[in-house]
Amino acid sequence: MGTHEEERLLLEDGLIVESESNGLYTGDGSVDIKGNPVLKSNTGNWRACPFILGTECCERLAYYGIATNLVSYLTKKLNQGNVSAARNVTTWQGTCYLTPLIGAVLADAYWGRYWTIAAFSTLYFIGMGTLTLSATIPMFIPPECIDSVCPSATPAQYAVFFFGLYLIALGTGGIKPCVSSFGADQFDDTDSGERVKKGSFFNWFYFSINIGALVSSSLIVWIQDNAGWGLGFGIPALFMGIAIASFFSGTPLYRFQKPGGSPLTRMCQVLVASCRKWNLAIPNDSTLLYETQDKSSAIEGSRKLLHTDELQCLDRAAIISDHETKTGDYSNPWKLCTVTQIEELKILIRMFPIWATGIVFSAVYAQMSTMFVEQGMVMDTSAGPITIPAASLSSFDVISVIFWVPVYDKILVPFARKLTGKERGFSELQRMGIGLFISVLCMSAAAIVEIQRLRIARELGLVNEGVAVPMSIFWQVPQYFLLGAAEVFTFIGQLEFFYDQSPDAMRSLCSALSLLTTSLGNYLSSFILTVVTWQTTRGGKKGWIPDNLNEGRLDNFFWLLAGLSFANMAVYVFCAKMYKSKKAS
Repeated sequence: MGTHEEERLLLEDGLIVESESNGLYTGDGSVDIKGNPVLKSNTGNWRACPFILGTECCERLAYYGIATNLVSYLTKKLNQGNVSAARNVTTWQGTCYLTPLIGAVLADAYWGRYWTIAAFSTLYFIGMGTLTLSATIPMFIPPECIDSVCPSATPAQYAVFFFGLYLIALGTGGIKPCVSSFGADQFDDTDSGERVKKGSFFNWFYFSINIGALVSSSLIVWIQDNAGWGLGFGIPALFMGIAIASFFSGTPLYRFQKPGGSPLTRMCQVLVASCRKWNLAIPNDSTLLYETQDKSSAIEGSRKLLHTDELQCLDRAAIISDHETKTGDYSNPWKLCTVTQIEELKILIRMFPIWATGIVFSAVYAQMSTMFVEQGMVMDTSAGPITIPAASLSSFDVISVIFWVPVYDKILVPFARKLTGKERGFSELQRMGIGLFISVLCMSAAAIVEIQRLRIARELGLVNEGVAVPMSIFWQVPQYFLLGAAEVFTFIGQLEFFYDQSPDAMRSLCSALSLLTTSLGNYLSSFILTVVTWQTTRGGKKGWIPDNLNEGRLDNFFWLLAGLSFANMAVYVFCAKMYKSKKAS
């Protein structure tokens, strides 16, 4: 065939058709950074992934370097109460998983995933620097407590701190829906071998996240508690800089997907066009509905989607009216949409029930950085001569993930593949369901530990003392380990599900929607905390979660979440049985 450059030029001239070529080029429309078709032999696949996985590992180290011990900084340095600090943490974390919608729309519609990651990484790094300064410069730090009197932070001190914190939320949110999707883009969907590797990529992507989280929850937390918060925030900022460098280093090897235009506009066009033709009869023969005659879809970077029979009211948007037939004008998408465009909206609607069940799971996950930490702070944190920060126990969640990812990828998947005959062993829906069940066990374990802790506090007369109970903090290990196992099944299952089932030109948006469950889960956790505090403190009572947890009933809070998780799992099983997968041409 000649040189690679000659092959590329022939492809551009239409002399080689991608799907009919000898496999030299990708078949999913991938291009290089200059917009040229890419060769399989020297781009993408696992050769590009180390740079992406390295980026994610360092970025997650930076994020968790802030998030893991944030509740301690708010209570010990900014002198906030337990409930106020927990609410601020969950609200901020919720925002971190809400802002992905901004990055997703920009990536899918205008910038592409690569440039979206580049832009928001810069904001992220500026936020990390601002937060480091707020913990380093004395004028930005409240005075130390004198006896039991702890001066509150001034409005200016809060302003600098929260400006940096929410700039981080914007930065991490902007890149988060793009990094996993950009990594999956390195595997050709039309190649069965690369498709299997893509399933493995999601496992190792999550593995990389937790390597970064392990360093944060152990070493960074120790530095923050023992060497100072300025250094403790400065090191994550440094690693964010390394993440940016790692990402740009892999540019020559990456495969890029072209942005397909605004997905929100396309959805609105379907709704408007179907309303305009509400009085037209839907033909029984779906081939009479409008679709382009070209091999590729009218949507940039997207394959055609086959028609499905659900939600037929939307099919009216693809009915060709008599006027359109006479004039031959099919160019106005606000009056006439393609079947593929309609199926995009149908897919999102079908995903919604599955998506909604992830919210309660995320509320359970939010406890790891709030109530699990506060529970650990009133337990015995000594291990011989060493004092263990309560937030460091989250490293057992990370260890659990690091343990379960290779076990799942190398043992469970091959075993399940033999039983089910599926490429990935378990379907994404089965995988998520297993994780939801484990989350019920996690909250039950936390409740049992708290029951035991309160019993010891009563027996030793420590209820009114507000001091740590002589019960080893390592009793929390099972709840962290179960939460890690639940993550491997549920969160990675969500990554796979929302990438594979999403329309090609909406993958960043659908990844953002999966992250939105984390945001709403954090907001749900804040809402539950607020309601529980309001309800249980009526009549002058101490409530379930007072500042002195020895006087509270945190176990009841954990049982409440266990019950909600069980009910959520039952709803999920019903929705999963009803779900129908997308049909790509």
